[in-house]
Amino acid sequence: METRGKNLAHFMELPDRDIFAKTRPFYEFMEQLTAEHHHHWHRVLTSPSEARVRIIDRYTGQEREMINLASNNYLGLTTHPKVVEAGIKAYEKYGAGAGSVPLLGGTMLLHRELEQRLAAMKGCEDAIIFTSGYSTNVGCISGLVRKCDVAINDRLNHASIIDGCRLSGASFRTFRHNDPASLAEVLAECDREFQGKLVIVDGVYSMDGDIARLPEFLPIIRKYGARLMIDEAHATGVLGAHGRGTPEHYGLEGQIDIVAGTLSKALGGVGGFVASTREVVHYLRFYARSYMFSTALPPAVTASLIAAVEVIQEDHALRERLWRNIRFFTDNLRQLGFNLGQAETAIIPIIVGDQERLKALSREVHEAGLFINPVYYPAVPKKQDRLRISLMATLEQSDLDYALEVLEKVGRKYGLI
Repeated sequence: METRGKNLAHFMELPDRDIFAKTRPFYEFMEQLTAEHHHHWHRVLTSPSEARVRIIDRYTGQEREMINLASNNYLGLTTHPKVVEAGIKAYEKYGAGAGSVPLLGGTMLLHRELEQRLAAMKGCEDAIIFTSGYSTNVGCISGLVRKCDVAINDRLNHASIIDGCRLSGASFRTFRHNDPASLAEVLAECDREFQGKLVIVDGVYSMDGDIARLPEFLPIIRKYGARLMIDEAHATGVLGAHGRGTPEHYGLEGQIDIVAGTLSKALGGVGGFVASTREVVHYLRFYARSYMFSTALPPAVTASLIAAVEVIQEDHALRERLWRNIRFFTDNLRQLGFNLGQAETAIIPIIVGDQERLKALSREVHEAGLFINPVYYPAVPKKQDRLRISLMATLEQSDLDYALEVLEKVGRKYGLI
């Protein structure tokens, strides 16, 4: 089968009476990408997720070191001594797992401590923790939004938010990315048609690295009696003077109705949370199906996350170093002439726009020892294919200098600068 020129979205649309029929051409497509050294997903690490990682190179079969520009471990907390020690002690005391779902026999004192610390960190009355960031958004939205309601999304919201809206059975609408005027138009239309209205935005957008315009959104949302939910996945630990996220960044703590997020980015673990009023949190414990029907977080992970919250609150040097790296790298990329869109955080897209050019460029970047993820349509809009860089506080100046040298070389070769 001819697979050249196809993209990942193509294989989602292949009709056949045999449900497995779509899998063979997709497999052949991925095999072709591998043969051409254009398959840069599922690279296998043999080391922790640190500034420099070791991988098994699928093209040579050999172990090699790469500079890690693809991790969400923004503060390096996955290997922070305090975080690791807390996990080891909890593992020895409580064992490997929680043993049950939270609603029945799986809630430990550690879980409640983490929830209370997250609630305090986010300026909310209470919080509920989930086993993943994905299940957090799916459970919260599908539990709260009913058929007579509407969920109103920024067009670039994370896939887990969209899936939560679909599973709720309610209507959902979108507004132009980070556009207050567009939000106002959609809210005005929905105000006449629906009962409850939930506006949902990302604090930091995962593919573009820009920040939601909360100060402009909030008055519009309040005007129409809607509620606001913000996903702080890429903002917690990164934004704000104390790392408390987007509301702190804007001086709006305590004014956001629902603050959700993952525990797997700057916090260095796994899981997710929703912080809100006591009433909302209590309701979600019974109506968020992804919470009710999932075994509670392992105690060792939970203890490590408690320690990670403490590190974020106590050690501002890590966040300061992260922002030094962000400013240095972003400024230099823009000076070279790269198109970074509206990036303003640790997520930095280099917009390439053409899939074939991105494949060739990604191959050279990989060969040069930079671990960067290429992102193609449909993960991003058409003609917005990109390299997605994410920075960590633990990257050394020499790492950044070398990365800039490589990117300048390939950028000039492929006409990006």
